[in-house]
Amino acid sequence: MTAKLTELEVTHALGTHPGWSRRGDLIQRIFLFKDFVAAMAFVNAIAAEAERTQHHPDISILYSKVTLGFSTHDAGGLTVKDFAGAAFADAVARA
Repeated sequence: MTAKLTELEVTHALGTHPGWSRRGDLIQRIFLFKDFVAAMAFVNAIAAEAERTQHHPDISILYSKVTLGFSTHDAGGLTVKDFAGAAFADAVARA
């Protein structure tokens, strides 16, 4: 099991991931795309990586707006897995 991050570690990690915010034991970001097809391509890339890493985000899709939320439920909070997922999502969104 991955260890839960301390409050200081979470604060530091959030500082290196612009656009992400904390909601309790979850980090969240809203991504906006030009259309539904672009949003779904992003979600499909996120889904493939989530399966590969066995770390699945909460995903909400509203046409061209995708909201991702990461939390490591079995650790009871945020871990390095969540920030790795955030970094991957940011990289996909920039591509």
